Amino acid sequence: MNSPLFAVYGASGYGREVMPLAREQLRRQGVAPERLMFVDDAAVGSTVNGQRVLSYADFVAEPASARHVVLAIANSPVREHLAARCAADGVRAWTVVAGNVVVMDAVEIGDGAVLSPFVTITSNIRIGRHFHANLYSYVAHDCVIGDFVTFAPGVKCNGNIIIEDHAYIGTGAVIKQGKPGQPLVIGRGAVVGMGAVVTKSVPAGATVVGNPARVMEKAV
Repeated sequence: MNSPLFAVYGASGYGREVMPLAREQLRRQGVAPERLMFVDDAAVGSTVNGQRVLSYADFVAEPASARHVVLAIANSPVREHLAARCAADGVRAWTVVAGNVVVMDAVEIGDGAVLSPFVTITSNIRIGRHFHANLYSYVAHDCVIGDFVTFAPGVKCNGNIIIEDHAYIGTGAVIKQGKPGQPLVIGRGAVVGMGAVVTKSVPAGATVVGNPARVMEKAV
């Protein structure tokens, strides 16, 4: 029987950051390096940073006992679409974790996460599927994070916070700690701008910027 295949889906900027983490994780597990590749229909037939690139169709057709993929796609609706496509084809969601990530007590993380270098997840936290935590981000105690949430580098998510599905938290944003029984909530699909300091809940679909963060008014 053929051995499993592993892939980073997306060979652009973020995918190129995830690939070395994936390669090192598999090395520690004793997986042969040729069993790892990029999947990217836009770059088929090339190599990117020494890794071969397959189309999705070729990846699914490649002989393997199982297929695993991590979705290095920043756009969360696209990430959700690809996750459904992979699941329908029997491709398993794969979690990639940098070697220096810190995860403490009573933490649940859904399938398909990427935890980049220097990420810290403290205690009593529940995180959904296909979460991206970029460089130097942290999640503090008693937080609940939904599916397809993205943290850009340096996000500070303090305790007692709920972040709903598809929210995007920009580089260097700070989210103020909520209270037990009264969490601060970042609504579904909300965007927290780069460097924003969030001191109160953010409505679903809103974009907030500044310090303190305020809802960005839509242009008329």
